[in-house]
Amino acid sequence: MKIAFQMDPITAVNINADSSFRLAEEAQRRGHSLFYYSADMLAFQEGTLTARGHKMHVQRVEGTPAILEPEEEVALSDFDVIWLRQDPPFDMHYITTTHLLDLVHPKTLVVNDPFWVRNYPEKLLVLNFLDLTPPTTIARDLETIKAFKAKHKDIILKPLYGNGGAGVFRLDEGDRNLSSLHELFTGFSREPLIVQKFLPDVSNGDKRVILVNGEPVGAINRVPAKGETRSNMHVGGRPEKIGLSDRDYEICAKIGPLLREKGQIFVGIDVIGDYLTEINVTSPTGIQELERFDGINVAEKIWQVIEAKRA
Repeated sequence: MKIAFQMDPITAVNINADSSFRLAEEAQRRGHSLFYYSADMLAFQEGTLTARGHKMHVQRVEGTPAILEPEEEVALSDFDVIWLRQDPPFDMHYITTTHLLDLVHPKTLVVNDPFWVRNYPEKLLVLNFLDLTPPTTIARDLETIKAFKAKHKDIILKPLYGNGGAGVFRLDEGDRNLSSLHELFTGFSREPLIVQKFLPDVSNGDKRVILVNGEPVGAINRVPAKGETRSNMHVGGRPEKIGLSDRDYEICAKIGPLLREKGQIFVGIDVIGDYLTEINVTSPTGIQELERFDGINVAEKIWQVIEAKRA
């Protein structure tokens, strides 16, 4: 098959951690041809969706993860599969790319389905499963957020469309910074904020469970660095081997059918203690860590689903 990757710069990825690299590596091993372009190079030109990018060969070489051929312009309808893999922020630029990719999907299979990526942002999709999530409020109004804090005392405040742990704050019962943080966030963004009750279990780790076509294939535990509340690996969280609990399987059984129905083939959910906190569909990570810990080929499982759909 002809596979295109819409992603952040391939030349800058960490070959031992990046999930997009691992997906490309496995595709190449399976005999598929690879093409890379950035979201900035996506265009709609008089009825044709195009991208300027490079045919590529990936290699597990530090500093040179991909050999790129000269730049060329291609029609994306000529491809069998397009991977939507650029990282958030989930802003209007990101949303526009999903609208454009809708023009070739499903004749060209876009993974994950761009319509539902657009309509199921990670911190909003969990609102469909309130029995699985911690107490949560989404609001821009300061008084509403203050009332939530007064009720739950110890809270997490974060931007609704952020990623990688950026802008995440813990405000405990004695903290006096809520108004200042609200002023800071609303000063540069018109988006609401999300607040959740703080879960002390985060000190034991924030579990990333990987689902392939709605089925759990394994998990890694991300443990916060000393003195940190955030467990994201972008900010120093340490990945550890961990198994799936009965509660993890219960959560996956409830959300899996919806993910499968909406074409969300590769998904990473975040679980703290017994609570589901996020459903990551835009550009989930964790494949390589899970493969090392559990000795399984997660990328192969993902490609098997895609190849069956294309067949």
